[in-house]
Amino acid sequence: MQQSRREEMRNVMNTAWTIARQTGETFGTCLKRAWANSKLRSALKEGVVRFTFRKVDGSVREAVGTLYGLTYKARSDRRSSNPTLQVYYDVEKDSFRCFKKANLIAVAM
Repeated sequence: MQQSRREEMRNVMNTAWTIARQTGETFGTCLKRAWANSKLRSALKEGVVRFTFRKVDGSVREAVGTLYGLTYKARSDRRSSNPTLQVYYDVEKDSFRCFKKANLIAVAM
């Protein structure tokens, strides 16, 4: 099921405000990152994507991932999904991984 345009805009704006609160950057910069995250998420659902993000320790990681045909379920019922993280299936490492949405650098399509 595809998201409606209104739901997509709502998710992008919520992500942008969350990134702005986390980083303290200008809202315009955060809005660009939120749109990049939205485009990455839709590309991950369609196939394999190469993208780059900054890890928590400050190093830069280039990843190849997908969400095509996969369903992600948390390990236990007590854990809820974290809206500040992007979960993906790493094709190279053959496991699920995640990164902070605020740390996305580039998406190569």
